[in-house]
Amino acid sequence: MTLRTVDLHVPELTRVEGGGALHVTVRNGVVDDVQLEIFEAPRLFEALLRGRGFAEPIDITARICGICPVAYQLTACQAIESIDDVRPEPGIRELRRLLYCGEWIASHVLHMAFLHAPDFVGVDSAFDLAHLEPDLLDDVLHLKRTGNRILDVVGGRPIHPVNVRAGGFHRIPSQDEVVALADDLERAHDAAIALVRWVAGFDFPSLGARGSHTELVSLRDEQGYPIDGGRIVSDRGLDLDVADFGDVVRERHEPHSTALFARLAADGRERVYQTGPLARWANNADLVPDSVRGLADELGVAPSETNPFRSIIVRGLEVVWAIEEAQRIVATHRSPSAPYADVRPPVGVGHGATEAPRGLLFHRYEIDRSGRIAEASIIPPTSQNQEAIRRDLATFVSSHLDLDDQTLARRCELVIRNFDPCISCASHFLRVDVERADDDLSAPPDQRASRRSGARRSRSARGGSGRPTGSSPG
Repeated sequence: MTLRTVDLHVPELTRVEGGGALHVTVRNGVVDDVQLEIFEAPRLFEALLRGRGFAEPIDITARICGICPVAYQLTACQAIESIDDVRPEPGIRELRRLLYCGEWIASHVLHMAFLHAPDFVGVDSAFDLAHLEPDLLDDVLHLKRTGNRILDVVGGRPIHPVNVRAGGFHRIPSQDEVVALADDLERAHDAAIALVRWVAGFDFPSLGARGSHTELVSLRDEQGYPIDGGRIVSDRGLDLDVADFGDVVRERHEPHSTALFARLAADGRERVYQTGPLARWANNADLVPDSVRGLADELGVAPSETNPFRSIIVRGLEVVWAIEEAQRIVATHRSPSAPYADVRPPVGVGHGATEAPRGLLFHRYEIDRSGRIAEASIIPPTSQNQEAIRRDLATFVSSHLDLDDQTLARRCELVIRNFDPCISCASHFLRVDVERADDDLSAPPDQRASRRSGARRSRSARGGSGRPTGSSPG
């Protein structure tokens, strides 16, 4: 081991959705501290929802993220409809699934080509890829347009769709509108295969020795690869109904971050876990079609892929899957008899979970007798993944102390981008504690000084990026 003392500080994480920073301290060859700092202004969506009508979360939560609004909308629908066991007819469920496929295509391709691939080919941005791989970039843009077009046709517009409502849709797209997606999807299928073959050729680092890998948590639906339903499982035996998930997640606030950190608290002990493509693949690779399984075998992707740097390949396989699933739905589409099922104001507690591109998304709503929201809880993938990100950073730094500080800092950013964190999605989870003047005076002097120092540091970090906080580049 190299007995170095290192103080790495990345003041602004680039090519992630939202604003954050990284601080790693190594003393005498041992990682002493890893801080993934999220300093975006908290947006407090859960508090905003209290007192709103039972159907309003579908439109309000879409504004949490400009990249994955459908994930929030459909998870909210699922939670609201679960209270009175509302079951929209199959045609509506298929259109919802098509809408979600469009989001997976657009979001995964954005991350793979524009945010993640530059790390592996040694350029600063996707604009440089236009010179290196012009034909590939043309395919990438077609893939992104195809995903956005599905969102537009089914959701009413490509960003923050407006057509989704409790029980279904405000308007059902015509048969011609849906069938017209087929040509774009056919070209997109070839483009997706070319993209995943390209990323599979990257030179992937190893994370380093970390003992047992992080527990991998996702939905599992025996009907097929999961996106909008199923039970919550893990590769270590977790198997829960969606309604029970909130009981086993423990979230806590850390002073350097405005987003909560989550752990599983099942079987009487807390443990680190992660969600996302690697988790979905580990728990559901046996459910993909033969075409996707054959492509995975060609690219050397095992049924359980444990190298987080190779997550970009799994994302590519999921793009191929989402396109094939969209093609199936388009080819068999028949307009439902009504645009939505009737959802009357429910009373009780509802739960929903779907697979956002970044991982498991969980909603819980308590609706009172007036039909208004009494309590809301939203657990996004990035908050759930923060402990895993920190663990991977500590492992990587410990195993790569032979790298110079600049290279080590760049590789640490790559570790973070393996998870495709949406920092804006995570940043509304700040727990606000009101500090009274008498409370402050009763605190020991060193604690009061630490609080003041932390506040100054947070303000400085927020102001340094030159970008508005609390937003994603959607």
